[in-house]
Amino acid sequence: MTPVALIVIAKAPVPGRSKTRLCPPLTLPEAARVAEAALADTLAVVSAVPAARRILALDGAPGRWLPPGFDVVPQSEGGLDARIAAAFDHAAAPALLVGMDTPQLTPELLERAITALTDPGIDAVIGEAPDGGYWAVGLRAADARVFDGIPMSTARTGHAQRERFGALGLRWRELGALRDVDTFADALGVAAQAPTSRFAAALATTRPTPSKPWPMPMPPRGSRFQTA
Repeated sequence: MTPVALIVIAKAPVPGRSKTRLCPPLTLPEAARVAEAALADTLAVVSAVPAARRILALDGAPGRWLPPGFDVVPQSEGGLDARIAAAFDHAAAPALLVGMDTPQLTPELLERAITALTDPGIDAVIGEAPDGGYWAVGLRAADARVFDGIPMSTARTGHAQRERFGALGLRWRELGALRDVDTFADALGVAAQAPTSRFAAALATTRPTPSKPWPMPMPPRGSRFQTA
């Protein structure tokens, strides 16, 4: 078993609170259904990878989508920087954190990230999103200074995070890039990358109508490492 804990930081998929940027063209219940599928895909992948612990840092209440084997902890108060730092504190071990926005995640990608984090001389890992944020971050040792004041949900989040690593003298390794689901165009692109996922199946149950046309996919923009 790897000494690394795996953390998923997520928002419970409730209409009006999750993936609201997919509306329109989706309705709020449709967006919540798609969010639930993305979360279920992510948790299934995390379940399939050996880990010291599996932690779900959750904003909201667990639902039927939660598989066994996870320690559920409520997200802390404060901004996303503070909530991420608190999740690492709770792990109390080397840990890798991912969000619920990359349902195309695979066990192989997680295993590579764990291997990178456990390499001698490596203090941190980060996986970029094409829009400027990041889809994963890992630390060998929890340290709230790593995230304190980092501007989350901006196009320079990843850049600021790397600058902080450097300022603290941390040696880090880059992981592969993954597109996260912020917009409906993102959703279409990610579903195409993972056509057998729960996420793709849930998205396929939403149908365009004359009053709710599907927009054409656009290149990723303005990243957010976020849980909404």
